[in-house]
Amino acid sequence: MHSGLSDVWVIQQFNPVSLTDHLANGRPWDLDRTNGGLLLLHPRLGEGLEGWHQGTADALWRNAALIKEYAPEALVVLSADAVYKLDYTVVVDQHLDTGAEATIVTTEVPPGDAARYGVVQVDNDGRITAYAYKPEEPHGNLIANEVFVFDPERLLALLGDEADRTDGDGLDDLGDAILPRLVDAGGAREFRFDDYWRDVGTIDSYWSAHMDLLADPAPLDLDDASWPIHTSDGSRGPARMFGTARVSDALLSPGARIHGDVEHSVIGPGVVIEQGATVRDSVLLPDTMICSGAAVERAVIDADVRVERNTVIGGPHGDGDGITLVGASDP
Repeated sequence: MHSGLSDVWVIQQFNPVSLTDHLANGRPWDLDRTNGGLLLLHPRLGEGLEGWHQGTADALWRNAALIKEYAPEALVVLSADAVYKLDYTVVVDQHLDTGAEATIVTTEVPPGDAARYGVVQVDNDGRITAYAYKPEEPHGNLIANEVFVFDPERLLALLGDEADRTDGDGLDDLGDAILPRLVDAGGAREFRFDDYWRDVGTIDSYWSAHMDLLADPAPLDLDDASWPIHTSDGSRGPARMFGTARVSDALLSPGARIHGDVEHSVIGPGVVIEQGATVRDSVLLPDTMICSGAAVERAVIDADVRVERNTVIGGPHGDGDGITLVGASDP
């Protein structure tokens, strides 16, 4: 919305009911339009490119006819599991100015994390000279952060070629074949992104991103008036702290009710923490109930979970050396 992209397509496969409920027909982002706006793309039957999406490249290929019909000047492709602030229009403008077949937004990550991503090498002119998808031994820590702008015709041609090579077995991710081919052909350029970027594709990184928001100052300003954060859950009343509550270094969402102790944690909408309960270094998703006497530390608690009286979850080191996750179906 902030980038002025009026047509947003969400490729949907996992947890479709929860995601559809959150997207709320695009209304919170002014995308609930008669023409254009938000479009959900599901796996489907009854046509030539039917079936489950096997990866990011496969998902794009199965929607190739729709992309051709829309005929965009540039196709912006985004992963949905990272936290950052970026005006995509700036990336698109550079992409069109340079005549690139693909513009890959790059970010430096800690060297020990690079193997989780596509690792790139770049020359002095910004041309990407090498791309290795999740290498066992990365050469450097400059990675593709899963924000791409493509020339649609070139991308669809490569997707079709790869589909022919797989003989109908489906494609995988963009990093497996499409991006290496674009790089090898000399058509890929970088857009360097040096601001805050955090992948949240693992439990530990999801927890760490929430802890980042508790810093003072936080690396990502949630109160930036020029870039407000919109979401579908905006109908709750104010959070309340009662007389027995003790809260420090916390983010409290609307509708939260705090009677117990909260330290260095992110508390989601509608969460209730009873008197005598303790929450420390944790993330509580919406409508969680922490009952009296329970203790939660270094944990992520899923939505609608009830932690019963005197239950202990997590601890100084979480689950082993990581973070404890409690899902709605856990006993």
